[in-house]
Amino acid sequence: MPRIQASSALSRLRVLDLSRVRAGPVCARHFADFGADVIKVETAGDEDLGGARHGSDFQNLHRNKRSIAIDLKSPAGKNVFLTLVRTADVVIENYRPDVKDRLGIDYASLREINPRIILASISGFGQDGPYRDRPGFDQIAQGLCGIMSVTGFAGQGPMRAGAAVADVTAGLQAALGIMTAIVERETTGEGQWVQSNLLQAGLTLLDFQAARYTMDGQVPPQVGNDHPTSMPTSAYRTADGFINVAAAGSAIWKRLCDAIGRPDLMSDPRFASAQGRATHRTALAEEINAVLASRPSLEWVESLNAAGVPCGPIHAMGEVFADAQVRHLNAAVAVEHPTLGTLNILNQAIKLSRTPGAVVTATPERGEHSDEILGEIGLSAAQVAELRASGAIR
Repeated sequence: MPRIQASSALSRLRVLDLSRVRAGPVCARHFADFGADVIKVETAGDEDLGGARHGSDFQNLHRNKRSIAIDLKSPAGKNVFLTLVRTADVVIENYRPDVKDRLGIDYASLREINPRIILASISGFGQDGPYRDRPGFDQIAQGLCGIMSVTGFAGQGPMRAGAAVADVTAGLQAALGIMTAIVERETTGEGQWVQSNLLQAGLTLLDFQAARYTMDGQVPPQVGNDHPTSMPTSAYRTADGFINVAAAGSAIWKRLCDAIGRPDLMSDPRFASAQGRATHRTALAEEINAVLASRPSLEWVESLNAAGVPCGPIHAMGEVFADAQVRHLNAAVAVEHPTLGTLNILNQAIKLSRTPGAVVTATPERGEHSDEILGEIGLSAAQVAELRASGAIR
């Protein structure tokens, strides 16, 4: 049956997705959501995912893709893959750096077959260097890059971020690198090797926190929910919970003081300057908490926003998807799975005005499109049957 395209934006591209776990699939998902023909290349041997294939994580990562199952270690299976490379624009992988060399699918080898090919390699720590061969996992990268040292409350030990921030960022950086290489290829006609890694992805997320050290030699401490340098920006206690308030800058600081009925705080010498408010953050929080505790969160969110003070609720996940703005953005979208029925998964967050992305097909079963894809590259039904009988494909 004809492939359903999610969008016309990237419909001219074919992407071979060799990746596993999260960072690589996040990268490939971007292309699938905008209409590229993303072929998920899976193993032809025993699947090691168990029931996780039908779980929310796997289904969320691999929508809009097609699946072919190939044994890359067999000569016949590798030949099938290399035939696909001749038809492709991009290959995405997140093996350990040495694996693609052993399989003979490194950039130099792929380039001999297709000079226009772009290989995107996502690793834990980079394609070379002393940590090259270490396995990369999100939490390991969070610790190594410093994210865990600035997350959490002082004196309570390091704390990981509550999401796979290094994985997702490395995947998005790889997607950005691929798009850059595609644009450059329009001039030169040649592909190139795109690389991203979890360690530098974490450093990218640290941004100004890292720059505080590289430029000024400051080692940022843990400050809990407080902004590291700009106060009062934190989570403050109300009558029924907490809200976030971000009163950075003198103008917004004045609005906050007026809105909570404490204009006297403006003349308190401890809080008269931005540096003073940061230095005396604990005393400042006590003053703000004492006032906010008099009313429930929703009332404060409405009144402070009306006064021009940035603030917002702190939602649990069920509240997130009930939020009016989240619903307005269509942040979750329904897709039909032939076995699981209607699934609600995360929608593509990037909006394009003429060629928007979409979620149009559920995550495929392993090898669901093997016959279809092999037929597109010229193999006969008999040849496909022979490959399947030999175990080269599934």
